[in-house]
Amino acid sequence: MTSNGKSISLRKITKAWADPPAVDGVDLEIPAGQFTALLGPSGCGKSTTLRIIAGLEYPDSGAVVIGDQDVTSLPPAKRNIAMVFQSYALFPHLSVAENITFGLRTRRVPQTERTDRLSRVADLLELTPYLDRKPSQLSGGQQQRVALGRAIIAERPVCLMDEPLSNLDARLRHEMRSEIRALQQKLGFTMVYVTHDQVEAITMADQVALMNKGHVEQAASPREIYERPATVFAARFIGTPPMNLIPAAAFGAKAGGLASRDFLIGIRPEVMTLSQGGPMEATVVEAEFLGSETLVTCQAGDSRFVVSAPGGMSINRGEAVTIGFKPENMHLFDGETGARCDGELNSVAAALCGKQ
Repeated sequence: MTSNGKSISLRKITKAWADPPAVDGVDLEIPAGQFTALLGPSGCGKSTTLRIIAGLEYPDSGAVVIGDQDVTSLPPAKRNIAMVFQSYALFPHLSVAENITFGLRTRRVPQTERTDRLSRVADLLELTPYLDRKPSQLSGGQQQRVALGRAIIAERPVCLMDEPLSNLDARLRHEMRSEIRALQQKLGFTMVYVTHDQVEAITMADQVALMNKGHVEQAASPREIYERPATVFAARFIGTPPMNLIPAAAFGAKAGGLASRDFLIGIRPEVMTLSQGGPMEATVVEAEFLGSETLVTCQAGDSRFVVSAPGGMSINRGEAVTIGFKPENMHLFDGETGARCDGELNSVAAALCGKQ
């Protein structure tokens, strides 16, 4: 029952109900057969973008192309897509089998084919023992599987999901993440998945499109966004705890002429150390013991940042510390525009760390 996915191309998509627009000039290429997560905070435009792909909203300008077909003006039923919503939208009076096959019945797919497809989907999702039950007799995870089954049984090349796991507890979310990803890889359809949870995005997706205020800040693999964030927003949004962004002036005399430039030095907490001879002196503000690590909040001048230290380290509030890190772990951003500044990174690293 493998379906071949289709690529999706969003070209200068804009949608506005007021000012500023909900989606503002979005360009995004979603490869065929891959898993793309639309990630971002509430109100960033990710759900609106998904609804535009689905045909539930129409853009004010721009084009939506699925495969080689411009579908911008087509209704959802003509786009050959499946969709799973945040609410499972199951019919309470129908059995699991009837819920899963509902779309096939409305499209008048023959009974023998419906039965055959249902058997394969139920086996795939481990729902065979529950086919005669009503949704109220299922757990939250089982209800989510029924919603997935209804989408999968259609055998469409594109599947859209709008925060489908938000109603589940943490343990079930973890299990369903693995199941959805494995399912997408096995069946080969194109998945577009909306979430505000960075863990979901980076553990499931081939590509993450990070959105902010209606724009795509960066579209890349999870590893690339983590290792080379394109903007200050991307640097702070991806990573737990988030990347430290420290003004050059916080490095004191080592900053030299850099202090007059509006640079932000980006360093992730896990690559910083409390060591002798580091490029920055600071004072411990607080230490949060988390077992395997201790998150140490430090202050240098007017700037606060976090260092991830070993869990067994003894550290006291008010203690003077020296912060160490390797120059290759630095990131540099323009403090005014928020853009990455790779061209000047080596010279700044040399000034702060004493070597190229």
